[in-house]
Amino acid sequence: MTVRSAGTVIMVILLVTSGVFVAGVGSVAADDSEENGAGQAEIEQELAQLQMEMQMIQDQMEAGSVVQGEPDLDLRVPNPYVQPGETNEVNVQVINDGELDRGPADAREAVTTARNVEIEADADDTPLTVRGGTVPVGPVSETQPREAPIAIDVPDDVEAGTYTIDADVSYTYTERIGSSNVWEESETDSISFDVEVDDDARFEIVDVRTDAQIGDTGVLEADVKNTGNETATDVNVALESMSSGLMFGSMEHEATAMQDSARIDELEANETATVIYDVSVMPDTSERQYMLDGTVTFKTPDGHDRIDESPMAGVIPQPEQQFGVGNIESDLHVGEDGYLYGTVTNEGPSKAENVVVTFTEESPTLIPIERSIAVGSLEPGEDEAFRLPLSVSGEAEAVDRVIDLGVQYRNADFDQRMYEDIEVMTHVNEQRDEFIVDVADREIAAGDDRTLEVDVTNNLDETVTDIEANLFADDPLNSDDNDAFVEELEPGETVTLVFDLDADGGATEKTYPISIDFRYDDASGTSQLSDTTRIAIDVVESGGSFPVGLISVLTLTGLGAGAYVFQRR
Repeated sequence: MTVRSAGTVIMVILLVTSGVFVAGVGSVAADDSEENGAGQAEIEQELAQLQMEMQMIQDQMEAGSVVQGEPDLDLRVPNPYVQPGETNEVNVQVINDGELDRGPADAREAVTTARNVEIEADADDTPLTVRGGTVPVGPVSETQPREAPIAIDVPDDVEAGTYTIDADVSYTYTERIGSSNVWEESETDSISFDVEVDDDARFEIVDVRTDAQIGDTGVLEADVKNTGNETATDVNVALESMSSGLMFGSMEHEATAMQDSARIDELEANETATVIYDVSVMPDTSERQYMLDGTVTFKTPDGHDRIDESPMAGVIPQPEQQFGVGNIESDLHVGEDGYLYGTVTNEGPSKAENVVVTFTEESPTLIPIERSIAVGSLEPGEDEAFRLPLSVSGEAEAVDRVIDLGVQYRNADFDQRMYEDIEVMTHVNEQRDEFIVDVADREIAAGDDRTLEVDVTNNLDETVTDIEANLFADDPLNSDDNDAFVEELEPGETVTLVFDLDADGGATEKTYPISIDFRYDDASGTSQLSDTTRIAIDVVESGGSFPVGLISVLTLTGLGAGAYVFQRR
C-alpha cells in the first residue's frame, strides 16, 4: 500500500487546477487510447472524470471525512467460439463491480476505479496457445468497462468442447482517502474465462481451377468442403484476391473487384460443393499461382450465425493465347498492288474461333487493300495459309520491310480478342513495267507506210483482262490504225498486236519515238492504266528504184509485145 500525505494531495489538486497535471494525464491517456483504439472523445471523457475525482478528493479533505472502497474486476467473453486450425482473436470484456465501504455515494468512483489494468493470459492446461503476452487495457470504472483482444491458437485436430483460459489481471486503485492521507493499492487478480471449440461446420477449399487466360476473362471454380460435424445452411463463400493481377468480374466491361462471393444453400458434414466466380487476369502478368483468402459465413442447425476465416487457396491462370506467323513470301513491287503470303498458327492453349489476320502497320507507302483476311477457326497447333492484298506506292523504296500484323479471334465465350505481338519481314522489289513491249522490225522508209507488229507480254503476277492498247505517234510519223484489244492475258503470256504506221516523204533519216500504253482490268476487276512505253522507230532513206507495181506493168507489157511480134512472123 502507498500512503500519500495531505500536502501531496493538495499539490496534485493545485496541478489539476493549474492544468499541468491534466496535460500529463492527457498524454498518458492518449497513449492508452492509441494502444486500445480509443478516440479523442474517450480521452476527453477520462480527463473530465479524473478532474471530478480530484475535486471530490479536495471536497472530502475539506469536509474531514473518510472515503474507502475497492474495485472488483471480472472477465467476460461475449463470443467465446473459436475455430480449429487458425489463430482466433477473442475479445475479452473487463468489467468492474466495485465496492464502496465508507463515504458518500458521490465519492464512489474515486475508490472503485481500477487504473493501469493489464491482462496476461495463458492456456497451459489446454491444447490451446495464447499469443501476444501482456495486453494493456487502461482504466476500468464501474460505468466504463473495457475490451481486450486475446489471440489464441487452436490446433486443427483439437476436440470440440469448452476450454478454460487463466488470466492474471493487474491494476492499481485508491483504497482510502482521509483528511490528511491517501492510500494507493496494487493488486493482481487471477481470473479465468472459457472459450468453446464447438461441433459447428468448418470449411476447406479442397480444389480451385480457372480457364481464364492471362489477358482475358474466364470462370474460376472452387470446391468447398464442410470438414466439421454439423450441417451448415445459408453458406456464403467470399474469396478475396491477394494480387491485383487476378481480379473478380469482367475486365472487358471494366467491372472488376478484389473480392466476390457465392452462396450455397446447404452443406452437410463431409459434403463438397462447387462455387463459381467470373475472374479476369490482367495482361502482361506472370504465369504463377495467385493466392485467394476465403471467408465463409453460415448458420448452425440452431440458427446461430458463425464465421470461418480459415479457408485459403491458390490458383494458376491459363497461359496467354498466342499465335505465330511463318512461311512469309510476297510479290510486292514499288508502284504495284501485290500480296503478302504466310501461314498463321494457333500456338494455344485454347481453340480460337473466327481467326482473322489483320494488317496493323501504319505506313504512308504500304497500304492495305483489305486490312483483314479471315482464315476460319483453329484448334491448338493447327495452322492455315493466308494471302493479304497490299498496295505499294510509287514513292516507296525497294528495301526489306518489317510489317506489323495482328490476329483477331473469339475465345470460348465468343468474346472478341486481339493478339498483336507479331512482326514479319519481306522484301519490296523495284518498280517494273506492267507489260513488256518488243518490236522486231523498227525501220520504215520515208514516204512509206507499213504494218507494225508489237509483241506484248504480261509482266505482272496476275491475269489481266480487257486490255486496250493505244499507240501514239508524232510527225513525221503517223498511225491511222492506232488501237488494239485483247480479252485476257495470263502472267508471262505474249500476244502480237498489229498497228498501221507511215512516214512522211520528207522525213529526215533518223530515229523517232512512238509510245504505247495499256488500260486493263486487274485480277480484282479494278481498272488500271499502265505506264507509257516508248519505242524507237528508225526512218531510212527511200531506195530510188521503180516501184514494184510499175515494174510489174512494164514486165507484162513487154511480154505481150513479144508475143505479138512472134505471131506476125
